[in-house]
Amino acid sequence: MDTLQTSQSKQPTMTDVANETSNAIEETEGSTYKLLIADDHPLFREAIADVVRNRYPNADIVEAENLEDAASLAEANDDLDLILLDLNMPGMNGLNGLIQLRNESPTIPVVIISAEEEKSVVLQAMTYGAVGFIIKSLPREKMTQALEQVLAGQVYLPSDVIRASDDGRSRQKRVQEDNQIPPEMLNSLTRRQLLVLERMANGESNKQIAYNLSIAETTVKAHVSAILRKLSVHNRIQAVLAASNVDFNQYLRR
Repeated sequence: MDTLQTSQSKQPTMTDVANETSNAIEETEGSTYKLLIADDHPLFREAIADVVRNRYPNADIVEAENLEDAASLAEANDDLDLILLDLNMPGMNGLNGLIQLRNESPTIPVVIISAEEEKSVVLQAMTYGAVGFIIKSLPREKMTQALEQVLAGQVYLPSDVIRASDDGRSRQKRVQEDNQIPPEMLNSLTRRQLLVLERMANGESNKQIAYNLSIAETTVKAHVSAILRKLSVHNRIQAVLAASNVDFNQYLRR
């Protein structure tokens, strides 16, 4: 059973969350982030740079139009906060380009930017070390939210793609089977932990989960730690990948 919260950890009100969000926005607007936008289409580089600067006016942005240039810039700018990497630009050779960047610049987080919406590609990108996968058709507001999430140290996944129905292709089936959680592990989770895991799988940050479940963010963090331990995974990304095909209704009905 879940431990009841004491008066020392009260549930946040909508006003508390709104104030916290407002304060966070004020703080981050003045923050200076350094990003590399790697895409072979100048108009898209301009568009994503506009999204970044609209949210972070002081952002320092460098650009590349192929993998070779992106790798060189990443090596020369080890203070980069984030790399936004186009999946299909010259030199990428699918996800091999991501693997190369992660090997050469392992301390710099990478988010894939792509028009690709195949679930297996998204899952493989995360398996190979990406901290997020942003669909190019994403509305401007949601793209901004995705950037906020990854710059805050969270993982971003396109929930519509992750929760999509299986298409029966063998490649995707292999990915799903590799990341399947045994039923006994899921049964070991409390109802609240299942609710937290479900929202993690939908790409929500700890703050969003806390708000939606009306619990403190510290409580969410405690649940996440317990979930990782019970599922025998090492980090949040592995938990999200493992939970992407779970029918949570089946376990929440118990």
